[in-house]
Amino acid sequence: MTATSLPKLEEPWADDLVSPVRWQQQKSARTRLAMLEAGVDCLVERGFGGLSASRVAERAGVSRGAMHHHFATRMELVAGLVDHIFHKRLADFLDAYASAVAAQGEDALVEIGSELHWKSVETREYAAYVELTVAARTDPELHHLLEPAVRRYDETWRQEMLRSFPQWRDHWEAMQLANDVTIAAHLGLLLQRPAFGEERVERVRRLISEVSRWLHDRP
Repeated sequence: MTATSLPKLEEPWADDLVSPVRWQQQKSARTRLAMLEAGVDCLVERGFGGLSASRVAERAGVSRGAMHHHFATRMELVAGLVDHIFHKRLADFLDAYASAVAAQGEDALVEIGSELHWKSVETREYAAYVELTVAARTDPELHHLLEPAVRRYDETWRQEMLRSFPQWRDHWEAMQLANDVTIAAHLGLLLQRPAFGEERVERVRRLISEVSRWLHDRP
């Protein structure tokens, strides 16, 4: 039999020639991701009070047994969701930021950062994060889980930005302050959006970007 006439392998791992163990690991990772994505949807649509293992399992199309295998308790699910939300937002932002800076140049890095952060607060992941943050005000168990995770995420963000964009090192204090102002202002703007309307939102967004630029450029 020649190489060109070899029969097609029928195993599910044949296409990429990985072992059965590796294929099972990939399947498990896909299942876990489906659960986390379903959990984000539940948070956005029903809030923290509407997040349950049964709803997530049903939405993800998995059995309760599979759900329990990955997340034995509700708070384990929440911990997984917090990690998933934070790291997805960070990865998406870094990818978009790197592409935009490469296309527009480093002179526009402040404006690019402000624009991309606003886009990030419009995502479903950010909506889920807001639901968790609001719920943590009155849920001690969630607060105990969320507060240290938020602090770890903030430190991870700083490390990743400095690693990916070493040019920030010379302006780090200014960039940190501009970032903090942007985060706080964008959250408030998002919550006030129904009252403000799009025209006022855009005016405030431009002001936020201008303030960030001033903070970066000031002596």
